[in-house]
Amino acid sequence: MLQPRTGRLKVEHITVAIADLAPALVGTRIVQLSDFHYDGLRLSDRLLEQAIAAANAAEPDLIVLTGDFVTYESAPVQVLAPRLRSLRSRTGVFASLGNHDYWHGVIKPFIAESLAEAGIHVLRNQVAYPLGEAIALVGLGDLRSREFRPEAVLDTLPPTTPRLVLSHNPDTAETLQQWRVDLQLAGHTHGGQVILPGLGALPAYVPFLRRITPPCLSWLPYMKRGGVAGVRHWEWGHGFHRIGQNQLYVNRGLGTYLPGRLGCPPEVTVLTLVPAVPGDNAPAKKSPRSFRGLARPSN
Repeated sequence: MLQPRTGRLKVEHITVAIADLAPALVGTRIVQLSDFHYDGLRLSDRLLEQAIAAANAAEPDLIVLTGDFVTYESAPVQVLAPRLRSLRSRTGVFASLGNHDYWHGVIKPFIAESLAEAGIHVLRNQVAYPLGEAIALVGLGDLRSREFRPEAVLDTLPPTTPRLVLSHNPDTAETLQQWRVDLQLAGHTHGGQVILPGLGALPAYVPFLRRITPPCLSWLPYMKRGGVAGVRHWEWGHGFHRIGQNQLYVNRGLGTYLPGRLGCPPEVTVLTLVPAVPGDNAPAKKSPRSFRGLARPSN
């Protein structure tokens, strides 16, 4: 089956400073994968295998998956989930859901059950402590689902407890500013898929392009109404961002829509936690290996 071009998988190595990080958690490695869109069209089996191999090669303490396991139909998750069973980490695999995992705001059939059968813990406005009581892992429902209720979890946590938050849509970082979020991990944007040199993600310019595009070209992928994910903050479209006192990292994802990826390769992220220095507002750092993929081209 013809698949959109994705380019070479990249493994990004990011160091993130966390306030009040317990000494036992210094150096903790977390691997993030996102936006599989597994349906035989938007993610090749070869790229999926490469991503799983790269995740396991990092020997992570924790693996997190930040949503959009499927695209339109729920059935492909029953094929995807058993393949994700081969992911390995010291404390397990945890996940939040993305907008494509819901239908009219309600979770699609088979999604949570299939992932659970594969040993993946799906957090839906829930908190878990896979790394111990010294740091909380929170998973939220998608922003546009009926399950997005951050207050149901975040209001229950002691303010002195560091927390990692899995929330698929980076736009939620705006709402989450009213709580402490030491690190939010998101996806959803696919990094924009097309990066214009010197300008950034193409979707950020779509509203303007739609105004100047003749009707005869309205069939083009970016010109269709609703053809770009409803994202307000494209300035947070990929990479690390500081939102007020909180921190956000947006993974570019693995799945791909037409017209494919250009300057925006699929991503596996390896995040290493270090203690924050009081008064230090420096952004997260990439290691020298950040721009080198561990896998061969997927197509």
